[in-house]
Amino acid sequence: MLSERLKSFLRGPRSSAEPGPAANGGGGPNSSSRPGPGAAPETRQSRGLDQFFSSFRDQTGLSILDLGGAHQENINFITSLGHKFYSEDFLRIFQETFGEDIADQSNPGRIHYFLRRSLEYEDDQFDGVLAWDALEYMEPALLAATADRLLRILKPKGYLLAIFHSAERKQIVPCYTFRIQDLRTLRVSRQGERAAAQQLFNNRSLEKLFQKFESVKFFLARDSLREVIVRK
Repeated sequence: MLSERLKSFLRGPRSSAEPGPAANGGGGPNSSSRPGPGAAPETRQSRGLDQFFSSFRDQTGLSILDLGGAHQENINFITSLGHKFYSEDFLRIFQETFGEDIADQSNPGRIHYFLRRSLEYEDDQFDGVLAWDALEYMEPALLAATADRLLRILKPKGYLLAIFHSAERKQIVPCYTFRIQDLRTLRVSRQGERAAAQQLFNNRSLEKLFQKFESVKFFLARDSLREVIVRK
């Protein structure tokens, strides 16, 4: 008989894992599938990740949602801290729902359908959400609706970590997978490219995007990735 934990990984893009000892191994069965060939991973220090987990210091049994898919390193790390791990292959669902049709991202029906597929959770369900770079490919109407849904599913005083490229306008931006190495370190792999959203993600626009949250904090790294921590 398969263990309940293993069966949960085999059900599909939505998965969860209970706290437990860290395990060995590579990427989980539900790792994100993004277009384009992969590149050798790079290790980068992440002040945003440090801030995110520092917010939960000395707590256990929290619920953490990872929008990058169920990578084994992230499952191991989060459950080894005593937290519950949930995941969504968010960008795969985004691609399946909208493809390259930018106009469709303003269609209320398609937005509702997308959010029902990707973020259909109870209000105040999660203590933290790791959004990684999943939000920066969205046009304004879809992005605003997604931010509102994330606000709903976060518990009061919950935290969200998101990553955006610097404010320079580009037609194409790279996609990444983010795997947690330790409290302050990420292993980042480039997984192809996507069309950039038709908007700039500077501090002012991100403050407006997350204006319903209690606080917004920015960390700009030398590799031009802007890490954002928001608190409900």
